[in-house]
Amino acid sequence: MGIIAKQSIYNTLSILFAFFLGGINTLFLYPSFLSQTLYGLVAALLAFSNILQPILSFGVHHTLIKFYSSCKNNNEKNSLLIFSIFLPILIIIPVSIIFIINYESISNFLSSENPLMYDYVFIILLVSIATSYFEIFYSWLKINKKTIVGNFLKEVYPRVLIFLLLISLFFDILNFKNFVLSIIIGYYFRLIIIIILALKEYNYKSSFYFKDFSKEWIKYSSFIFLSAFAASIIIDIDKSMISNLLALENVAYYAVGVFIAAIIDTPSRAMFQIVNPLVSEAISNNDNNRLEELLKKSSISLFMISGLIFLLINTNIENIYAIVESINKIEGYSIAIPVVLIISISKLFTATIGCVNNIISNSKFYEYILFFSIFSALSLFILNIYFIKNIGLIGAAYSTLIIIVVFNMLKIFLVIVKMKIQPYSINSIKLFFIILIIYLIFSNIEFEFLSVISSLIIKSSIISIFYISICYYLNLSKEINSSINSFIKKIRPDKGNQT
Repeated sequence: MGIIAKQSIYNTLSILFAFFLGGINTLFLYPSFLSQTLYGLVAALLAFSNILQPILSFGVHHTLIKFYSSCKNNNEKNSLLIFSIFLPILIIIPVSIIFIINYESISNFLSSENPLMYDYVFIILLVSIATSYFEIFYSWLKINKKTIVGNFLKEVYPRVLIFLLLISLFFDILNFKNFVLSIIIGYYFRLIIIIILALKEYNYKSSFYFKDFSKEWIKYSSFIFLSAFAASIIIDIDKSMISNLLALENVAYYAVGVFIAAIIDTPSRAMFQIVNPLVSEAISNNDNNRLEELLKKSSISLFMISGLIFLLINTNIENIYAIVESINKIEGYSIAIPVVLIISISKLFTATIGCVNNIISNSKFYEYILFFSIFSALSLFILNIYFIKNIGLIGAAYSTLIIIVVFNMLKIFLVIVKMKIQPYSINSIKLFFIILIIYLIFSNIEFEFLSVISSLIIKSSIISIFYISICYYLNLSKEINSSINSFIKKIRPDKGNQT
């Protein structure tokens, strides 16, 4: 098994486990062990820290991946690595000073609608610093195609941390204040681990060898910083604005709905970890055929896998919420059921564009990412104000859907015009109608004579068999069909040879 395939499999499995554990935390432990208000507080604080993180990292973790493969010698490589460490310090120090000097004003502003947030605003800065440097040192591992442990630390570790802390909270080992402080300690412990792994992987040698090419690093980092900042706003501004425009418990309702829909992102997150360096190499080598191959394969494969997850979630969504509210013996979360479908559609459409984002950000057209990100963030902010005020938390989901669809279409148009490649084929159209028809059929079928759990399991099994069989028969993705054939060979060698 090749290194790419092997790491992709391990990364996918770890992300699936992360989502499973995250599901336990988000759907069961948080609602059971924390009040809706405290849950909303934690979600809002982490959302604000995610918005601040791109400012502090200044995009250097993306710069590492883009330029490392084009470095001509060890001096340039060492310089690039040193650049990635010290540039964020120049950002973190003044931002921290401003944050500390204006702490009272910042706290008053963020807690204007929800006073409980006042005592915990410091978390935003501390967590964002830890996550910024984690991403930088994780990129050190990515450029050496060592993504398995880093991916585990990125995806699984935070869920394990929260799981253990919530259990400690339940048994009164921690109170809420210590629970919050332990989150910070946990993030910095993760940072120490990734630093050790990165330094061990790369034979570090001190060098301050800077020439003109360093200007290009700064230029690229600046563009990526602005675009990443805008992108993080798109991801987390919903929860942040809900906390300021609605009651804090609405953040908890929305967070649960978004989490359920975000499971559709699992294949994309696994692919991104390993495809990004491959895209960078193809662009450095001017290999346009390889680039188009990566784009089309990633598009149809992600569309197919994400499509199945979309169907399993949205045809069973009422049963899922019934289980959540039954186990937690709490009501109110099901108000976000429409949020799940709306966000799911946006996630599924994003899956169809494959590695378009990787291609644009690693190409000479990366400046467009800045344009897309800033205008999408501004548009989302304006739409959120209107929709949240008029139709509540569901309005935040509609805003996200509109922005993601419009700006993803612009990205597709860009690669078509500038690079003469595009992600879709006739199989993409076939797959769209397969997903639509199965959704329309099974979303209206309920096994009322069965228990909620039994109904969910049986319906999911039928949909999975039906969906996979159709996709396999039509040979929509050669890569997935090949994986299925390999699996059949392992369990039944005689059948595998016949296929």
